Amino acid sequence: MEFKEKADKSFVEEIVAFLNASGGKLLLGVSDDGSIKGTDTSNVAKSRIQTSIKQIKPAVNVEIKVVDNVIVIDVKEGRDKPYACSKGFFLRMGANSQKLERDDIIDFFQSEGKIRFDELLRGNIDFDSVFDAEAYTKFLNIAGISNVIDKENVLVNLDCGIVDQRFIANNAGLLFFSKNPMDYIKHAYVVGALYKGVDKITVLDRKEMKGNIIDVIEESILFLRKHLNLRYEITDTRRKEILDVPEIALREAVINAVCHRDYFEKGAQVMIEIFDDRVVITNPGGLPKGLNKSNFGKISIARNPVIASLLQRSEYIEKMGTGIARMKNAMVEAKLPEPEFTTDGFFIVSFVRESFFNNVGETVGETVGEKFVINQLQKSILEQIKNNPKVTAEKIAGIIGVSSRTVERNIKLLKDNEYIVRVGADKGGYWEIIDNR
Repeated sequence: MEFKEKADKSFVEEIVAFLNASGGKLLLGVSDDGSIKGTDTSNVAKSRIQTSIKQIKPAVNVEIKVVDNVIVIDVKEGRDKPYACSKGFFLRMGANSQKLERDDIIDFFQSEGKIRFDELLRGNIDFDSVFDAEAYTKFLNIAGISNVIDKENVLVNLDCGIVDQRFIANNAGLLFFSKNPMDYIKHAYVVGALYKGVDKITVLDRKEMKGNIIDVIEESILFLRKHLNLRYEITDTRRKEILDVPEIALREAVINAVCHRDYFEKGAQVMIEIFDDRVVITNPGGLPKGLNKSNFGKISIARNPVIASLLQRSEYIEKMGTGIARMKNAMVEAKLPEPEFTTDGFFIVSFVRESFFNNVGETVGETVGEKFVINQLQKSILEQIKNNPKVTAEKIAGIIGVSSRTVERNIKLLKDNEYIVRVGADKGGYWEIIDNR
């Protein structure tokens, strides 16, 4: 809410700031301290306000009401951000409206999905000198595209660049069809890590998967196959290989991470982490703009639409929007818990490993027969509580690399089975380990 004694020159800036944020109310005729001064509420005054609002681009409709001698302008969050007035772009930040400078505007466009990383042209790179003919031919074969048309026209039709005297590739074109994509997009690789135990203390193996996107995906799957347990199931005369985590679920998670990561975030990579009890696949960027937790897994919004289209053409994505359901179904069919998803800031999917799951009974870390069996994850939680009895679930989650929900669930199991007890209130209290075993 913003107070102004009258419709001065800056009131349009406040409306723009609300449109670019989450909306708000502008009260004309009220001083900064909240005391009502009153203002001109005539039709002429309201008409002047409407005329001033017309300078906002793109055009908007706001509700103007009169309450006694105060004009209330109700501004809803804009559906076509960003909005600007004659003075520039403004954004509501807390109790103040800030004018956006050049870099702020770029960041805002990125956060609103108005600038797509994969569509950005790279005119500073001579594409012919970095073109990977082998990767290009492989893609055409997989996608069923004839190799009789010159590559520039094919790449333009694939939305991988434009022809302007010469072919200029965009970032998607470089990621798929250049010899060493990480020479130009240094952070676009995938890191695989194998840990001893259930936390990030002892690293047994680490590998960086580099190359074009398809090679990166395949190398990532090979890394997982190398370090996960494999068992065989004989059906009739055929031998079926079964991984610790269903391969179809892992493949969907890796493709999802590579396809939908926030490539503007240069300080983080896609991570594949293998623990004794779980596999965690993480990519920078939470849910893309327009997708929220309520419709997550039901609809598909591509953060990188060109990359998504190319992966679909090459049959790495079966149908847009089905990946989450395929992960869940694969785990259920394997009689394992559904994957856990975290979507705030980073997109994280965590899979329970079959070997760990089977070692602790039908439900991880719960009662086996009449006896409660404590698992490695719960041992790690107890260790953190021992080190700091006031430690929070969120803090433990960050240390051992699982979601807060997982920690909270396991703390409840430890409490219900009298391994720990809460002393004092939720805030200000602490955990005490029951030493009777």
